[in-house]
Amino acid sequence: MTSALRVPAELSARVPVEQRGPGLARDAVRMLVSRGAEVAHHTFTELPLLLRAGDLLVVNTSATLAAAVDGWSGHARVVVHFSTRGDDGRWAVELREPDGRGTTRARAGGPAGTAVCLPGGVRLVLEEPLSGRSERLWWARVSGPEVPGLLREHGRPIRYAYTERDQPLSVYQTVFALPSADGAGSAEMPSAARPFTARLVAELVSRGVQFALVTLHTGVASAEAHEPPCAERFVVPGASARLINAAKAGGGRVVAVGTTAVRAVESAVGPDGAVRARAGWTDLVVTPERGVRVVDGLLTGLHEPEASHLLMLEAVAGRVAVERAYRAALQHRYQWHEFGDVHLVLP
Repeated sequence: MTSALRVPAELSARVPVEQRGPGLARDAVRMLVSRGAEVAHHTFTELPLLLRAGDLLVVNTSATLAAAVDGWSGHARVVVHFSTRGDDGRWAVELREPDGRGTTRARAGGPAGTAVCLPGGVRLVLEEPLSGRSERLWWARVSGPEVPGLLREHGRPIRYAYTERDQPLSVYQTVFALPSADGAGSAEMPSAARPFTARLVAELVSRGVQFALVTLHTGVASAEAHEPPCAERFVVPGASARLINAAKAGGGRVVAVGTTAVRAVESAVGPDGAVRARAGWTDLVVTPERGVRVVDGLLTGLHEPEASHLLMLEAVAGRVAVERAYRAALQHRYQWHEFGDVHLVLP
């Protein structure tokens, strides 16, 4: 069972690849390539050789927020991870405990009425759990200055204990990130797109590979929690829907860059299989039973083999292919997590 695999701690990428040696760029990561049950080993710079004219990459333009803010709850130090802004002005948040090493550990959620004092005179009060499945994420009311301004002034990127040190926010932005007018963004980086550089994008375009831009603002996904993703806000613009439909009609392959891009596109497909402009919230969980209706391939990072990520991978590639790919990644000592290597699934 892939879900039973354990990733050794030394395979966690502790720093971005460009900080591991002189002259390295973001695209200097390795790339495991799955075609059915076959597995091959490449570098990410070889991506243009593996795609062809008429293929289309779907990329997420959501910018990463500096979503971690230090605060106090009574006499206890806490770290607030801001996850998602609701339509009613509340924020979904996760309260964490500092672990003394610059990162955080899980903390019991709640109870309702718990107040947190944040920098700049901001006060946050927990109101109710986000779902009945877990009390990890809570809807909170925030009084004082607007949260986007608080994050810009006092926030830092969310990071977990497997990383070596804090990094500037720029390290967590992909080449496709576009700032949102309302300050919305992703609590954690849409990391599958991190290895792309402007040079590589230009080479792909010169070879006839197209790009369709979508937006999905992803919430926090704590390393300790193997929960299905919560509802997230997304946009599939009309121009991107037309590009996707045209690529499908012309025999091109639609390759999603990241599970967030899969979720967005598959949330915008109609009963006839056509993608249409859509915006709003999606609670879609892509499973092998549901399948994928638009996406032919997937570029994704290597993450802990937890349920929702595995189910989406199996929906695109099939269970046998996922099993073989993960075992090959461990055998060949690929680097895991958001600063690590990537996995390309092609039909």
